[in-house]
Amino acid sequence: MTNQFEIFDERFRSILLPDSKLERLASGAVWSEGPVYLETENCVIWSDIPGNRLLRWSAADGLSEFLNPSHFQNGHTLDSQGRIIACSHGERAVMRLEIDGTWTKLVSHFEGKKLNSPNDVVVKSDGSIWFSDPSYGLIQPNEGYGGTQEQAGCFVYRFDPINLDIDAVVTDMEQPNGLAFSPDEKTLYVSDTSASHDQNGNHQIRAYDVVNDSSTSNGRVFAVIEPGLPDGFRLDKQGWIFTSSQDSIQVFTPDGRLLGKILVPEKVGNLTFGGANKDRLFIAASSSLYAIDLNTQGLKHA
Repeated sequence: MTNQFEIFDERFRSILLPDSKLERLASGAVWSEGPVYLETENCVIWSDIPGNRLLRWSAADGLSEFLNPSHFQNGHTLDSQGRIIACSHGERAVMRLEIDGTWTKLVSHFEGKKLNSPNDVVVKSDGSIWFSDPSYGLIQPNEGYGGTQEQAGCFVYRFDPINLDIDAVVTDMEQPNGLAFSPDEKTLYVSDTSASHDQNGNHQIRAYDVVNDSSTSNGRVFAVIEPGLPDGFRLDKQGWIFTSSQDSIQVFTPDGRLLGKILVPEKVGNLTFGGANKDRLFIAASSSLYAIDLNTQGLKHA
């Protein structure tokens, strides 16, 4: 079993089952990102960003296209009603898939100016939508329609879908990317992946205190990820962080200790917990979708 894992701390073994084994479920994407698990259909939807499409996989139906064109959607999550919330590079907006199958544009501007290219998203338990807005969809021809950056920087925003308020809650990053809350929602983790286009850039996860459920303070480096980038990540119920990297899913404790790695044969883009008990980790990596059953459960709001 250990040839699929690198173990640096014996606590890592607690999340493994005797038969935990990485499986490749599907392949054929150009670059896989933004997986989300739909419990009602027992399926995974994920992004093939350069392919400008969403893919769908289920054990019953196998691989199929879910949306084409997708307008370069990237990260996904679910709201409290089970609707898909999507970050669209092409639309430069956060979108919502309604029950009737139509897409609603939730937010596309901040202070009267277009967003850059919303990248990843999480819904807090109060229904607010927190999302990152790097410039990747503007500067990478195969990940968006291009355009001019109108915002003063690349920020993380909090959007209230009820009163439509939007606020910049993290403004000290170069290229904010993945994000997730701690189990008690008192900490917001956000990755900065500016090293993707700058050899001297960042490849780290930062942590922020959540203030009054609506802003952040005390930003600090939580962990530097190498090799590769912490493109996307999710947390389990005990607060352990499962993050993407070039060679694996790396697992950290809340105090920043690297416990071990789930080795993946392709560069990892993002991940999500799913299955009936949220104990199956789905991994979007380069051309493929992988899964592994674990002895832990993902957070519902992650």
